[in-house]
Amino acid sequence: MTDIDLSQAKTELISHRQGLVHQLNELGATEAGELRRGLNQGDGFSDAPAVTAERTERLGVIQTLKKRLDSVDRALSRVETGQYGICMLCGKPIGAARLEFRPESVYCVSCKSTRD
Repeated sequence: MTDIDLSQAKTELISHRQGLVHQLNELGATEAGELRRGLNQGDGFSDAPAVTAERTERLGVIQTLKKRLDSVDRALSRVETGQYGICMLCGKPIGAARLEFRPESVYCVSCKSTRD
């Protein structure tokens, strides 16, 4: 087991989660990563290429945020089960510096580098 303050980790993860949800909302997306209906689609046919490009870019950002949100939710679940801070692959503690930098980490540096 690691010497991690689970209460503090949970608070930080919840705060991080709220920030991600806020960013999704700002982009017009739900927590599920889906665009809400009724977003401005431009004024006419001549706007179509720009609207398509903007939508594609927006969807890419939304997808990235959704993946990060899923990671935070997974980490919160691991806090609840007492597995937070333990690498999912090797079972060794995840370094404090890694968790400070990326609190949603579920792999130690060594295992993460082998997964990339």
